[in-house]
Amino acid sequence: MSTNPPTSSLSTRTTTRLLDALKDHSNEPAWGQMDARYRPVVAGLARRLGATSAEAEEVAQQTLAEFVQAYRLGRYDRGKGRLSSWILGIARNTTLGLVRKRRREGVGGLGGDVAGDASIVDAADEATLRRVWTDERDRVILLRALGTLRDESAIDDRTLTAFELVALRGVPAAEVAAQCGMSVDQVYVARSRVTKSLRAKVQQMTDAFEEDA
Repeated sequence: MSTNPPTSSLSTRTTTRLLDALKDHSNEPAWGQMDARYRPVVAGLARRLGATSAEAEEVAQQTLAEFVQAYRLGRYDRGKGRLSSWILGIARNTTLGLVRKRRREGVGGLGGDVAGDASIVDAADEATLRRVWTDERDRVILLRALGTLRDESAIDDRTLTAFELVALRGVPAAEVAAQCGMSVDQVYVARSRVTKSLRAKVQQMTDAFEEDA
């Protein structure tokens, strides 16, 4: 699953359509899109639950590999729940297994708190896990939406840079204006223009991601 689909395809193809496409086990583009959609979210979730960066990548790999195997064997029943909930459960269990292994081996994780890392995962209830998942999903979608605007829209790079600085990084408008060669008023216009376009793109991507009933 190494195919890297265009960013735009992630905003226009719903998870339900991807699942339908995956009925053809040889459909590598569809598998690639599923991997690209879920891998960074799973890795981000694992890091938030106490996994190291290397472990988070391992969690993502194992989680998606388990999904592929189960799906190809016909074990995933879309009538019993959302795909995201199923993948979330796999990711939690995989993360817990890795941090418990690290604890047994006495290898420090985040902050060197081995026992604490495992307890974070143990204590995470369903609502907490869902909240973390949603946070990571939204972060990934925002980055991809920005990338889509940069690659495919008529908005110029200077306008996008001004938006990122003032709206996402909190740089004062006067400083952004100086960096970008714009007036302060132009910075505010840039923020307004990009915000409108970005909001629509984020909503489109979120709908596509979540439409897997």
